[in-house]
Amino acid sequence: MDNNSKKEEYDMLYKIVLIGDSGVGKSNLLSRFCRGEFHMESKPTIGVEFATKTIEISGTQIRAQIWDTAGQDRFRSITSVYYRGAMGALLVYDITKHPTFDNLDRWLKELQKFAESNIVVMLIGNKTDLESLRAITSDSGKKFAEENHLLFIETSAKDTINVDLAFNIILSEIFSLNSTKKINTDSLKFKINGGENIDQNSNQSMNQNSAKNGKSNNCC
Repeated sequence: MDNNSKKEEYDMLYKIVLIGDSGVGKSNLLSRFCRGEFHMESKPTIGVEFATKTIEISGTQIRAQIWDTAGQDRFRSITSVYYRGAMGALLVYDITKHPTFDNLDRWLKELQKFAESNIVVMLIGNKTDLESLRAITSDSGKKFAEENHLLFIETSAKDTINVDLAFNIILSEIFSLNSTKKINTDSLKFKINGGENIDQNSNQSMNQNSAKNGKSNNCC
């Protein structure tokens, strides 16, 4: 049996859904995190797709099963069933397109309708590589997140900025809420610059792409 056919071992399985309008970059966030790939000419997702990646948090192997849902209205009734069992959601908007930000309330209402009440939600402002075209300020994103009790970060799937950091933060938060162990909350905090874990004794795998770029922008 070759390495590719071996079943990867893990201790916990967390389902994460990527939601938001079509074209905000959900598929590229998924492919960048799981496969280290970015596709400039990516096509809209039809229905739903998913990929998996295993990371280590506090000595525990966590498998993230990440579902990329279609953003088009015509698939809304189909994808709603995929919220079931989700422990986390990444709500994505495009910082260069105001309508994708305006529609966040609608996506949150859909989460409230179909997802579990204790789901962890992170707001992501994607495409920071297009800073010259920015239509949504970082402060606006932070304000929306604070008002709705969401985690918040800005990313660029193209330039590999804060992508790993975003996924690691939400997975760590889910782990903290669901683990039977007592977690030191300091081990779940991150430096704003560099995306490094503050707790140097933690066993969490936090080799962030943002650290490779020497910066970690707008994370709270």
